[in-house]
Order: sequence, then C-alpha cells, then structure tokens
Amino acid sequence: MATEAGSTPRRKKDPVYRGIRCRSGKWVSEIREPKKTTRVWLGTYTTPEMAAAAYDVAALALKGQEAVLNFPESVGSYPRPVSSSAAHIRVAAATAAATVGAAAAAANAALKGAEKEVEEVAEVVGSSAMEFVDEEELLNMPGLLEEMAKGMMVAPPWMGSPPSDDSPENSEGESLWSY
Repeated sequence: MATEAGSTPRRKKDPVYRGIRCRSGKWVSEIREPKKTTRVWLGTYTTPEMAAAAYDVAALALKGQEAVLNFPESVGSYPRPVSSSAAHIRVAAATAAATVGAAAAAANAALKGAEKEVEEVAEVVGSSAMEFVDEEELLNMPGLLEEMAKGMMVAPPWMGSPPSDDSPENSEGESLWSY
C-alpha cells in the first residue's frame, strides 16, 4: 500500500492547543523564536493544559500582544519572564504550568471529595434499606403480626341466611335474574 509522504503525520500534535504535542504519554511544549530557526524548549508536563499554559507564557514573552494563545482569558494571571532569554522564559513557563497543575489537582481533589460523600450517602441509604423495621414497635401495637396471622386462619364471617338446598328443583320459580 503506497501512501503519500504528506498524509502520514510525523508526530502526534494536540488538535486543541497550540505549541504542544504528546511524546511517550507526556505532553511537551516548545515554541519557535520569531524570525529564527531555533526553538525554545519549555518542558515536559503531565497534562495538555499545563503544556498549553507554558506555551502561552512563552508566546506572550516572544510575540507580545499579537500572540495567538490557548487561554486568552488567563493572560492577567500568567507570570512574566524577567527577560526574553530562553532560561527566563522557561522558568516563567514552568511556573504557569505548575499553577495550572495545582488548580487542576485542587479541582480533582474536590471532585473526589464530592464522590466520597455521595458514596457515603449511598452506603447509609443502602444499609437502611436492608435493616429490619419492627412494625409492632413503630405503630405501638404489640402482637400485631400475631393477630394478623390468626386473622388469616379464621374462616370468613357468614353473610346472610342459613344455607338451604340450592338445587334447581327447589327454587320455587325464583330466578337468578329476578333481582
């Protein structure tokens, strides 16, 4: 099977964020310096959001306000590098990524805490559904179940007159449909 050289991707880029790619299960971030062929390595991160935040800091430092960012709403919270040197940009990028990672970890911890509370409530509800409820004590009627059992064994009360011979010959002209 022949494939075109341009159709096979060389590396796995993230389709959502700029300046990052997945490498061995980790997310790496780098940016090309404007008007140069060199790149600034920003680091390896555990989540794509952390790598994208690192890229944003570097893009702001190298390209200024014209930079296309992954998280434009977070511009005010990003640290600024001391200078435009690669080392200072790398430090500021790592700081931004750590901030995003800490926020994600806090949100994850809050979510796990909420899940734990839901599980505890489910345990309480599940265990109370299996508990024995003493109706006699609840209704303050001692002997209720015994009386109900005795009531089921007794023949129903007799309704009407004493039995007679119900054969058709003794009906004396009465019909079922005369009522």
